[in-house]
Amino acid sequence: MIQATGRTELPEPLVALLVHHLDMPVSRSRVTPEATFESLGMDSLALRELVVAAEDEFGVVLPDAALDLSPASTLGEAARAFCDAS
Repeated sequence: MIQATGRTELPEPLVALLVHHLDMPVSRSRVTPEATFESLGMDSLALRELVVAAEDEFGVVLPDAALDLSPASTLGEAARAFCDAS
């Protein structure tokens, strides 16, 4: 389950999923609420893989209407969508 920690931090489970589970080639210091998926090298296919992995990992199902993310979306926006669904 992902829980919001505050406006300036991403939930640790989401950060861990991005950095470890999906083997993203970026440092943790770049995984900030303001970072976009695109800035981290993720395209729309990688973003969809993240959604599927997060749904599996955290046991949530994100309705399409609630998750309107694109590579230009920020990690903060994604965190809010995941928190709202859990």
